[in-house]
Amino acid sequence: MNDPAGDLAIHTHRLSKEFGPRRAVNGVDLAVPRGSVFGFLGPNGSGKTTTIRMLLGLAAPTSGSITVLGRPMPSAAMEVLPRVGALVEGPAFYPFLSGRANLLRLDAANRRADPATRARRVDSALDAVGLGRAARLAVHAYSLGMKQRLGIANALATRHQLLVLDEPTNGLDPQGTREVRGLIRSLAGEGTTVFVSSHLLSEIEQMCTHAAVMSAGNMVAQGTLADLRAGGAGQVAVRTPDDAGARAVLARLGLVPEADAGTRAKGGDDGVVRAPLANGAPEPERIVAALVAAGVRVRGFAVEQPSLEERFVALTGEGFDIVQ
Repeated sequence: MNDPAGDLAIHTHRLSKEFGPRRAVNGVDLAVPRGSVFGFLGPNGSGKTTTIRMLLGLAAPTSGSITVLGRPMPSAAMEVLPRVGALVEGPAFYPFLSGRANLLRLDAANRRADPATRARRVDSALDAVGLGRAARLAVHAYSLGMKQRLGIANALATRHQLLVLDEPTNGLDPQGTREVRGLIRSLAGEGTTVFVSSHLLSEIEQMCTHAAVMSAGNMVAQGTLADLRAGGAGQVAVRTPDDAGARAVLARLGLVPEADAGTRAKGGDDGVVRAPLANGAPEPERIVAALVAAGVRVRGFAVEQPSLEERFVALTGEGFDIVQ
């Protein structure tokens, strides 16, 4: 019989973590497909970093189980962690050594890293994150964004099956953010699974194939981005100069039009009447037919799905930082 967890890079079952009376993570069931770019999304304080620390064996779960790359954690940490690159809670380096020297030293501490290729791998990783020219500067002269790039370079210096990145674009300027985004996509294209924790909705939308949403220690949604968008109720939008007639027809069909008909086009008399689509609502073609039969002049009709931002706000009750 096939093991469904065999196709998963990360799998947790009822994973929980308590700090005294406070439950920071509550019964989380993660399923991260191999080869995906998986966004782990939620407001600050929602339990994302605590979950990541448990995945990497940096914190012991109170209850539940964890499987990473097909092996149980933390019992198989010595076997699993050499195959995992990670950047968690910001990078820490020796401030008076250069960026390159820091990476060489960290690579030397990895018993599975090949010393014969160390210099080439480190230089390649520095170039990949745009630090080739700053490689010989002391780290204390680096900006926050440069230190963040150096942390990502450290995760890239050795080829890994799984990368776990906690807020990888923190402190980066827009150009650096785009570079890291492109780098993550290219790694996934080569078969690496990338698990990205972020509170930046725009980053998740632009680079991830799958996502999970955390809120107050609970996982409230999980799936492909398309699945998450489709999970919310859509709405119909009717563009017409006959607002009152459109609202009456929609109400007769069991839909509840929004109170505000919307702004009218400049220089025109069209308004937009919107109504949520609940379960059991008529098919869109029936709605249009009923509007036309009632003499409503339909100049535009659309079924609008909620944006990812709207879905996440609905799931968590909190807003997200969507600025790049």
